[in-house]
Amino acid sequence: MQLVSKAFRQGETIPERYTFGKQDAETHVSLSDNQNPDLQWHDLPDGCRSLVLICHDPDVPTVGDDVNQEGRSVSASLPRADFFHWVLVDIDPDCGGIQAAQYSDGVTPKGKAGPQNADGTRCGVNNYTDWFAGDADMA
Repeated sequence: MQLVSKAFRQGETIPERYTFGKQDAETHVSLSDNQNPDLQWHDLPDGCRSLVLICHDPDVPTVGDDVNQEGRSVSASLPRADFFHWVLVDIDPDCGGIQAAQYSDGVTPKGKAGPQNADGTRCGVNNYTDWFAGDADMA
């Protein structure tokens, strides 16, 4: 299976429109567009009936006290935890891909609606819902 995106290249910084937060000259950090990137796939295994997309971040700080705080930094020795940004299941493999902002376009307090989407895919509850419970100021 091949998975590609026009949104960014491997090893490059992810453009801000695809992130939850972005740097801000006045406030140092602010909410971003929080759009999902486009993704296309091909060369799927014969007989593939459904796809699952999991966006997993294995090194999120376990304590957020210093995250996005003026004059503070997160210690490299602080233990890290798994954080699941996005889970999408029952993706139709025959659709060939998803468009930018098709499933996420903006920050939704307490997480996106779901689990069922109009096209038959289902969204999982992510760690944002559990950890931040819609705290839009990210304090």
